[in-house]
Amino acid sequence: MTEASTETAGSRTILVVNGPNLNLLGTREPEKYGTSTLADVEQLAAEAAKAHGFTVECVQSNHEGVLLDVIHAARNKAAGIVINAGALTHTSVALRDALAAVQLPAVEVHITNVHQREEFRHHSYLSPVCAAVIVGAGVLGYKLAIDYLAEVL
Repeated sequence: MTEASTETAGSRTILVVNGPNLNLLGTREPEKYGTSTLADVEQLAAEAAKAHGFTVECVQSNHEGVLLDVIHAARNKAAGIVINAGALTHTSVALRDALAAVQLPAVEVHITNVHQREEFRHHSYLSPVCAAVIVGAGVLGYKLAIDYLAEVL
């Protein structure tokens, strides 16, 4: 976990949440996910945020409860959320409810185009509570999500 800021509500911090298996970026199925590592993604996010006068707090976990706790804590220290929940996107009502509860603008990101993949990946529990969804843009999707949040914040 990289913490760039612990400011209170109204802050200039964007929380970047990565779910299960995203710690394997760079080595996991590079033909689908590319060769950028999670550290590369976090650096890209930090640079995009800095260009808009924001900082990032990046969190990755393979455990749903950890992700829930981080999202809950964000309501007191973040201005918005970028989330790639990985496979939990398609299964977790709890993550959906957490995003709705914190009432922060959120952008759902997927490195691959989930609509070109298996049928079960076509449904997202998160999309209805996110301000925007970016799919299939590779890791550039994180930058696009931060650019969007900076615009609406």
